Amino acid sequence: MPYPFLQGVSVVESSAFVPAPLAGLALAQFGADVIRIDAIGGGIDYRRAPRVSTNGRSLFWTSLNAGKRSVAIDFRRPEARELVQELVCRTGNLLTNRAASWLTHSILMKRRPDLITCLIEGNPDGSSVMECTLSSATGFPLLARENASERPVNSQLPAWDVITAYQAAFAFVGAINRRLVKGEGSLIKLAMSDVAFSTMSHLGLLTEADVLNRDREPVGNNIYGAFGRDFVTADGQRLMVAAITATQWRSLVSCCGLEAEMSQLEIRLHLDFSNEFQRYEGREGIVELLEPWFRKRSFAEVRRQLDQFQVSWGKYSSVKQLLEEDTRVGLTNPIFETLITDGVGAHISAKLAARFEGVGQTSSSPAPLLGSHTDEVLHEVLGLSGVEIARLHDSGVIAGPNADPFA
Repeated sequence: MPYPFLQGVSVVESSAFVPAPLAGLALAQFGADVIRIDAIGGGIDYRRAPRVSTNGRSLFWTSLNAGKRSVAIDFRRPEARELVQELVCRTGNLLTNRAASWLTHSILMKRRPDLITCLIEGNPDGSSVMECTLSSATGFPLLARENASERPVNSQLPAWDVITAYQAAFAFVGAINRRLVKGEGSLIKLAMSDVAFSTMSHLGLLTEADVLNRDREPVGNNIYGAFGRDFVTADGQRLMVAAITATQWRSLVSCCGLEAEMSQLEIRLHLDFSNEFQRYEGREGIVELLEPWFRKRSFAEVRRQLDQFQVSWGKYSSVKQLLEEDTRVGLTNPIFETLITDGVGAHISAKLAARFEGVGQTSSSPAPLLGSHTDEVLHEVLGLSGVEIARLHDSGVIAGPNADPFA
């Protein structure tokens, strides 16, 4: 079982891709019973890469939907839509990124006035965006360039998808508390573009452009406003070094034995490197002094000395290297466990990252096959009898896991 903080809360999730499923995963990890409503045979993201094999099960889908229950249903049928509506009204909670006309808050709240609906959108007007098309509008791909003549650099991290997901989960918990306190329902509309642009405001980027009337220059792998840069060792290993605070800066300079050289550079550039922004202004000169120190030493020697002087640094690793070499990722860290997922096999899986002192966290359940819980949910939540459920199966309104292509 996951953490028990949302025990007794059931949420119906009708979703695809990242933000809504990841929000549902977060709610499930806090203890909510998250019931996915899936199309028979799978939705538009059920086979999304990466897969176990060319025609195998999606690792994308199974990772986002661990710990949930699945009801497989034919959305095209009026009887199926009525079942979904009744499930939502009985649980009182709907998480979705699908603005289906038959699943709107205005319709359902007539049957359940204290209903909570969280609708994740692309733009506030309901039009769609994708992570990559939204990110391109934020300016971050331009900042990631080494210089203004290079092409923009898109991040492979779907940042706005992820931040939207956790804002949705947080908003949902807030709405649950509102209902407990005031007895009122909520319609939460959360647009990915609003999440992106509000985050830029919170980080001061919009204010910088507004007040200073300028665009920030491309920074590449530099840390804006302080000193940080990637370096390569004699044996070809690349790593990132950060010296944001005064203590971090002194540790780096002492580690490399460059106190005198840095003082001379300060005099020549008329800068004071005890000031973090002046370290940023003098970054190219600082790099010229530091690069030879890294290039002359093996990674093992560099790592030993950086650790000895408590320098802030990190190794550039592939995901496979991370899994094989980094002790923070693996079963020695209690947030990780081994799950056995149908169609995937045994694999590492992360539980909730937050650790609550004195509250035990046990194992999660793997992602379900489509329809794994159709019968039990319809019986437990709606009170349907075995005869009624059998009729729905026979008429093709619902399906069990035997209808899953990966069963």
